[in-house]
This record gives sequence, structure tokens and C-alpha cells, in this order.
Amino acid sequence: MLGEPVARQWQPDGYQVRILTRSPQKATAWLGKSYEFVVGDVDNLSLLEAVLQGYDGVHISLDGGKDNDLERRGEVNVAGAAVKAGVKRITYLHGALVAEENYWYPGTKAKFLAEKAIRESGVPYTNFNAGWFKESLSRFVYGKRAFVIGKQPNATPWITVKDYARMVAKAYATPEAENKNLFILGTESYTLRQALKTYCAIVHPGIKIITLSFWAASLFVILGWREELKTALPFFRYFEHVQIKGSLAEANALLGAPTITLEIWSRQQSSHAHNGR
Repeated sequence: MLGEPVARQWQPDGYQVRILTRSPQKATAWLGKSYEFVVGDVDNLSLLEAVLQGYDGVHISLDGGKDNDLERRGEVNVAGAAVKAGVKRITYLHGALVAEENYWYPGTKAKFLAEKAIRESGVPYTNFNAGWFKESLSRFVYGKRAFVIGKQPNATPWITVKDYARMVAKAYATPEAENKNLFILGTESYTLRQALKTYCAIVHPGIKIITLSFWAASLFVILGWREELKTALPFFRYFEHVQIKGSLAEANALLGAPTITLEIWSRQQSSHAHNGR
């Protein structure tokens, strides 16, 4: 969801793109054959150094899933390999909630330590502190219902992956973006329920939005009805109690403000779904 748009943005901008992936078959199916694919992962130190040889930059976009330490290990390894390979820029996607006061949450701790490793490597960097992506809204829809887990009262600036990918590519052509943590946030703020309401009204009209208590969601996990909730529940408990405190002003000034609103994006998704049928 997040790596593919960046790769697609780079080629039209004139960059040669090499992709490290555990599954070149899946990557080729998503992206086509115009990219160079290397099989491997971020735990393979000798491979990382070889992969980065001759390249000016490395963009890191990882999802550790159940392995909360993957991002920390991955960034430590990539940063070390980047130094040896003479890479000139590291960019890294992490979260807008990554801050020292949120260090107690395992996922945030991993990202916080990953950022520290990149900063201490000495390689010029740009860290993207991203908020919620609009593309994640489809993950809350199951059949004829959309679910909000917990009360989720905090309004969040939602952004599209297309705007994000454009900003990543622009950062490589912007010297002023070096050695900065930039908040990549949309220009409209919605609670999760508000965002789902707008999205579903356009893409899935007639769908009912259900607020699921943490107790009910936990019961679903116990009964084996929604196994994917097992890893999601701790995050939603966390997200309900923390707020994004960063400003989008600097990122927008350097890289250009996001332009795709939730309504426009939802209409695009509806059109794509219709054309797909």
C-alpha cells in the first residue's frame, strides 16, 4: 500500500529504482517488469550493503506486523549498510505519533529507536512522520458493515498515498529537506467514524457503520471470528489515547501541500471499482 506508490512515482521522475523484496513474483505482479528486483530482507547484512552499492538513496518502508522489533533492526542494518555503500540520502516512513512520550507503546518504541539509528549514522536523512492514509479505510469494511473499534474521538489529518509518494520524490530533489523530520499530513481532519462515513457514502452506499467496543472486539478474537483483530486491538487502544502534535507547515512549504481531498479520493475509488466490474 505504501511502498508501491513511491516506486511508481520515482520512475517518471527519472530515477533508476531497485527494489529489495522477499517475494519478487508478487512485486513483479504489482509493479511490472520495468524495475530491478533483488530477493532478500533487512536482516541480511551482507546483502544490504551489496544492494545499496552504486545507489544515491534508500527509502525504507517496513511493516513488522507481529514482529515489533523489525523496524528497529531494519533501520539499524540499512543505516549501517548505507554508510559503507556511500549512500547520500536515507528516507524513512514512520508515524506521526512517534515521540518520546509515546515510547511506552512497542510499535512506537521500535520506530523511535529506528529514527535514532538513522540520525546517528551520519548519512543525510529525511524522516516522514505520516498520519492516517485514506487507503486504509477499506480495511474497516467487512461485507455490508464498517467497524470503528473503540470510541476513537481524536480527529486526524488523512492523506493519500499519491500525495505522500509525490512528497517523498520531491524530498530527494530538495536539499532543504535534508536532516529533517517532516510531518506528512492531509489538510482535512476527521475522526475515524467521520472519515468512514464520507468514504462509505460514496464507495459503499448503504453500508452501516458500527462502533465496536474493545470488550466486544476482544470477544470476537476469543471466539476466532476476527483473528486479524488480535494484533489490531493494542494499536486502537493506543490510538484512542494519543494525539498528533506535529505541524504540517514545514513539509508543505518544502514539498508542496497535499491536494487530494477525502471526497475526491473516494470518488476516484468508486470510479475504479466500477471500471473494475
